[in-house]
Amino acid sequence: MSERDLYGPPPDELDPPVALPPPAAPVPEPEPAPDWPHDGGWAAGPPTWDVDHSDGETVWRPYAEPPPEHHSRNPVDRLTRRLPHRLRIFVDWVVTIAGAVAIVLLVKAYVVNPYRIPSSSMEPTLHCAAPSSGCEARFSDRVLANRFVYHLRDPRRGEIIVFNTPPKACDVGGTFVKRLIGLPGEKLEVRLIRGDGYVFINGRRLKEPYILKDRHPTSSFGPVTIKAGNYFMMGDNRAASCDSREWGSVPRESLIGKVFATYWPPNRLDLH
Repeated sequence: MSERDLYGPPPDELDPPVALPPPAAPVPEPEPAPDWPHDGGWAAGPPTWDVDHSDGETVWRPYAEPPPEHHSRNPVDRLTRRLPHRLRIFVDWVVTIAGAVAIVLLVKAYVVNPYRIPSSSMEPTLHCAAPSSGCEARFSDRVLANRFVYHLRDPRRGEIIVFNTPPKACDVGGTFVKRLIGLPGEKLEVRLIRGDGYVFINGRRLKEPYILKDRHPTSSFGPVTIKAGNYFMMGDNRAASCDSREWGSVPRESLIGKVFATYWPPNRLDLH
């Protein structure tokens, strides 16, 4: 028996061994994800794995490029940018509320201010609240006065005006609301015609459609010449109005503003 039969063919006659593929490169363990957001600054997106396209390897991209720094023009932001976030919010609210209050006070002082009608001297054009004498409404009218208009032009006859009176006017003084009747330099008088008083300016009767029949005065007045820079005020309810017939004309500097609207109660909304 030959060796081939006993041991098989020699090794060099056998097929060469099949080459095994090389072991795959180990995948690197991902680094621990850092806290979000990053302590070192702003981040444009969450941490991710990405591919480095230069060599095809997988790399850890914890943060994208930071956005460009924003420079605020708000002086409050500039002053508080180094403060903690909650403190910055608190300061922002304080500044906002203080600014709103300042704007309201400035508007009231120089632009528009509300007033309440306390007496019946302007009935029925402007109501006061019953049970006060002569008042015809449940609620007093609230009006708005334009405080800057007379810095731009002169007062005009027929306008309803808010003004300050002498301290002893009608035993109370203070702020009154009346209609402007006489202008500086004019000669004014009230004449009785069949028992009703009518205003005459420089000898001519003044047309006053806002005076109702039963609201005319029952006594004469004047004549008087209105001083330069002064205005003669009268209420629409002439029979029950304490006005310039009692305490004289009003100087220009005492005028507060022109009444241009009634805003309360809702059923009395009106422009003047």
